[in-house]
Amino acid sequence: MTETPAYAIVVCSRCHAGAAAPDLVARLAHHTAAGGFRVDAVACLAGCGRPLAVAFTAPAKASFLFGDIDPARDVEALLAFGRQYRELADGWCNEGQRPAGLRGKTLARIPHIGGLAG
Repeated sequence: MTETPAYAIVVCSRCHAGAAAPDLVARLAHHTAAGGFRVDAVACLAGCGRPLAVAFTAPAKASFLFGDIDPARDVEALLAFGRQYRELADGWCNEGQRPAGLRGKTLARIPHIGGLAG
């Protein structure tokens, strides 16, 4: 039986008219599969003013939404953040701790809210 990954990277499929999402999803999935990440595209992450939007989320961790992602230049920064995010106990880090390629691109950091019914 295949174990469900604990971490997810989500790419907006509507940013840039959806042209960049499939390639970015494939590139991220190729490099993160062994690291416990699932990579998916979703219809909208509401980062329309700063496309391309990419989110990181995991159970019991803060979630992050990044914008202004360049699908050609920012793959390494996204992969580096994925490795960092996996190691953070609560997912929390500040702007200066994130890879340089993602600085100034944070649209939201959403704290984990414990005790919610599932």
